[in-house]
Amino acid sequence: MQKLTRTVTLTVALTLISGCSYFGVYKRDLAQGNLVTAEMAAQLQPGMTRQQVVDLMGSPMLEAPFDAQQWDYVYRLDEAYGGVEQRRLTLTFQGNRLADIERHGDFSSAPSVANERGIGPMDSAGEQTGNLLNVQPEDD
Repeated sequence: MQKLTRTVTLTVALTLISGCSYFGVYKRDLAQGNLVTAEMAAQLQPGMTRQQVVDLMGSPMLEAPFDAQQWDYVYRLDEAYGGVEQRRLTLTFQGNRLADIERHGDFSSAPSVANERGIGPMDSAGEQTGNLLNVQPEDD
């Protein structure tokens, strides 16, 4: 009987402890969408053709399904232990020409992920091999 009581107590204790963690859950920054920099947005000019916009910005994240005259470039960075940064660039066309540019969010600086370590591929040793934003990682 004592063995059964010990086994049940141990099982209940392990079950309760397994649901709690003192170390927390690992999280990572999650970036989604089109990365649009201030330099890219500054190069947009009313009167550009759709093809010129695609050459400069890439394909849009969203094309309005009922209004083919509007393209949205959306970038969202959900920081693991911080807030959410969102940028949105809405381009409106008249025919084949860019007519209006609306900016939502802070385009004045590169995203915080890029400021920390740059954005781009890494080799197997963890060394930066490319950088999409030409931001140099800071040395410690």
